[in-house]
Amino acid sequence: MLSITDLRNGTLVEIDGDPHIVINYSHHKMGRGGAVVKTKLKNLKTGATYERSFHGNDKLDQATLDEKQASFLYKEGNKYLFMDSSTYEQFELPDSVIADSIPFLAEGIEVKVMFFDGLPIALNLPIKMEFKVTHTEPGVKGDTAQGGTKPATIETGASIIVPLFVNIGDVIRVDTRNSSYIERVK
Repeated sequence: MLSITDLRNGTLVEIDGDPHIVINYSHHKMGRGGAVVKTKLKNLKTGATYERSFHGNDKLDQATLDEKQASFLYKEGNKYLFMDSSTYEQFELPDSVIADSIPFLAEGIEVKVMFFDGLPIALNLPIKMEFKVTHTEPGVKGDTAQGGTKPATIETGASIIVPLFVNIGDVIRVDTRNSSYIERVK
């Protein structure tokens, strides 16, 4: 059991039988009243986000998720097929559950899949991934005095903002948490 003082960003809790992750929280201490923790929660089964307040004596169950290594195989309609790396069993995840990860899914990529009660419910990508730039406008010398940026399309079809010196065919490292350019690899 977790008390409201244990809630932090990223804490996994179980509410009404569903696993939730705390996206954001803020602690408020009322003058003579008890403490209140306002949270923004994401239901990992449905993908819905909502706000909820907890008061001083509230207790929450900690959600226990199993994590397995898997390979992304292919997309079929609005479902994405994966293969468990240890048992070679195949399973699918709907696009509504993995919407944030879709721009970075390339065939054969290794990911971590979270399971709750034996059902796959969430996907964790590596934080840093490398992709080949398939399209970008050429940077012209003298465009800016401070180092400008431009949009580039990577091999998965996602659009990333990159510095002017990045060209088609370059391999870049991307932070998958916020879709930002980190560095040029080649």
